[in-house]
Amino acid sequence: MKKLLSILLALAMVFSLAGCKNNNGGGGEEPVEKTYAEISYEVYMANLGEFYEAYMKAKEAATVSEKYALMAQSEAKLMEAAVMLPLYTRGGNYGISRVVPYTTDFALWGVSDERIETALVATEFIKAEDRQVLRDKYNELQGTGTFNAWAKSYLEGKGYTFKNTYDIGYTSEPQTWDALATSKEADTEMIIQCLDLLMRYDSEGMQQPALAESYEVSEDGSVYTFHLREGVKWVDMQGREVADVTADDFVAGMQHALDSQGGLEYLVQGVIVNADEYIQGEVTDFSQVGVKALDDYTLEYTLTGEFTYFPTMVTYNIFAPMNRAYYESLGGTFGLDNYTAGTYGTSPETTLANGPYLVSSLVSENSVVFSKNEAYYNKDNMTIDTYTWKFNDGTDVTKAYNDAVAGTIDGCSLNPSTMVTARTDGLFDDYAFVARTQATTFMSFYNLNRAAFANFNDGAVASPQDEEAAARTNAAMNNVHFRRAISMAYSRADSQAQRNGEELKYNALRNSYTPYNFVVLEEEVTVDVNGTPVTYPAGTLYGKIMQDQVDADGVKIVVYDEKQDNGGDGFDGWYNVDNAVEELELAIAELKEQGIEISAENPIYVDLPTFETSEVYANMANAYKQSVENALGGRVIMNLTGCQTADEWYYAGYYTDYGYEANYDIYDLSGWGPDYGDPSTYLDTMLPEGAGYMVKCLGIY
Repeated sequence: MKKLLSILLALAMVFSLAGCKNNNGGGGEEPVEKTYAEISYEVYMANLGEFYEAYMKAKEAATVSEKYALMAQSEAKLMEAAVMLPLYTRGGNYGISRVVPYTTDFALWGVSDERIETALVATEFIKAEDRQVLRDKYNELQGTGTFNAWAKSYLEGKGYTFKNTYDIGYTSEPQTWDALATSKEADTEMIIQCLDLLMRYDSEGMQQPALAESYEVSEDGSVYTFHLREGVKWVDMQGREVADVTADDFVAGMQHALDSQGGLEYLVQGVIVNADEYIQGEVTDFSQVGVKALDDYTLEYTLTGEFTYFPTMVTYNIFAPMNRAYYESLGGTFGLDNYTAGTYGTSPETTLANGPYLVSSLVSENSVVFSKNEAYYNKDNMTIDTYTWKFNDGTDVTKAYNDAVAGTIDGCSLNPSTMVTARTDGLFDDYAFVARTQATTFMSFYNLNRAAFANFNDGAVASPQDEEAAARTNAAMNNVHFRRAISMAYSRADSQAQRNGEELKYNALRNSYTPYNFVVLEEEVTVDVNGTPVTYPAGTLYGKIMQDQVDADGVKIVVYDEKQDNGGDGFDGWYNVDNAVEELELAIAELKEQGIEISAENPIYVDLPTFETSEVYANMANAYKQSVENALGGRVIMNLTGCQTADEWYYAGYYTDYGYEANYDIYDLSGWGPDYGDPSTYLDTMLPEGAGYMVKCLGIY
């Protein structure tokens, strides 16, 4: 927050809002100037005040199960506020692949699921019938540590052969190679190939030692002591040894993460002793922060209380180590007052590796090649020696499929166009499979305080709205019934059909921010639901409690349905034209009192940035537009503001750091994946005053 405020003050970002101010006792009115932060707070509380109040109550819960129940109730308030609409998760689509399923690292949170060094990659596509056998056996063997070996033996018996290379496509390059100064997956999914952390999750979803061989927890749960693996080397990208990995590297890494404020610091604020106070400037001596090197190979974290999910947090990149001397040799400094990263992390050559791979080649918008790190302590257990990323700008919907068939990459998703081709080629019936869904939730975000009407970096993607239209849109976006109307008017399934095909259009749909089954109650809990005590038994799903609160509040959305096969995923619990029209009528009546008339002749215009040179994404955006406009009788018009490249699309919203840079009224390219195993990993992102990372997507903070 200090960093944000200092930037705002430096830019003199001061806005005027009408307000009452006593003029020397004369009772007159004059404009009251308010800072951007003050405006953001007012907008936040006006639209998310109920969520915030309920969430703060959940934070004070006496037990873990009570906390989960109260968090579910607070998320109900978040969904009812409709400041964002859940869209879909990863997976649920058809694909073809040479990669043996369940042989790469897997976890619902952290960055372990980006790791691939234990993957089994065949020289031909894996047949669908063999995938089913592998899936059944995985369910049987999960947690035993034996699946990879069994899978290789089984497939070799079926005539498959394996290779030690893995090739994939990518559309966005890292903006930084500094693992501690970013929260963007487009950065971390590459960076993490070169780094090991304290712990990791294996391909069976079990947490395993990595840089830490063991740890213990104090009796009160507030102190974690990790014992590091000795002899782990830092090397440069040429493979030359620079130093040993020691406990001080984790201290330096945490201070750098808090100094850089790259978006992950909120994870440890209020968790690690004095982390928040350091960020706020109340503590300037980092030795007072609860991260200490007791000796070269003993690392201690002191927490503000008991956080039972803390071990799941250390698998995320904010807990990555960084060699202090190397960082300082590139001009990097420590401390908020004189912080600079120098040239550290500006390229692979300005970072060190301690993980499985080194970046041996990088050609912008062409390829990135990761080669085996011969100094890696676990190199003998690697199955992939070379991991190559190949650029695809996304404009040709057939490129990934053609590259996969040619062996240029090892697998791809199938869209409606390539599904037809795969059937014609005789590949679909034998090799197509449905990818499993994940915990990442992609959302449509609604801009409540729009200040940018072109991309902040280069002025591209300009809005067609004039000042009057923009003011009308802003007023509408701050009306909860208007936002609900848009959310209920959008047939997300019709949009997903453009990506995954008609047959699978529901598979990846998600109806809440936190997945309905992310946690379950560990014990019986009684909570108040609008004045009525309700008792939930142990084993109750998070989504069940969320839905009960939504129903009690009378909001006509379904975030969880026990009659559905997947409970909270795989169906559309928001889309209902009648409900959308009802909400719009309420919005029209309320906005009329503000002097804003809405009709088919005088509609509200909303801008949706659209990657128009991509056939799939352009079709998805057009489905969005048609669905909303038809359902609401033309009283809301969606402007599909054209993005010619993926970068223009990303810079409209994904690459923004602050709410005032958000160049849209609605944006459907951002989402959130969990960092650890507690619902707060999602809900904390919606906190005010610079604490919530995703709140910037609402045009504030």
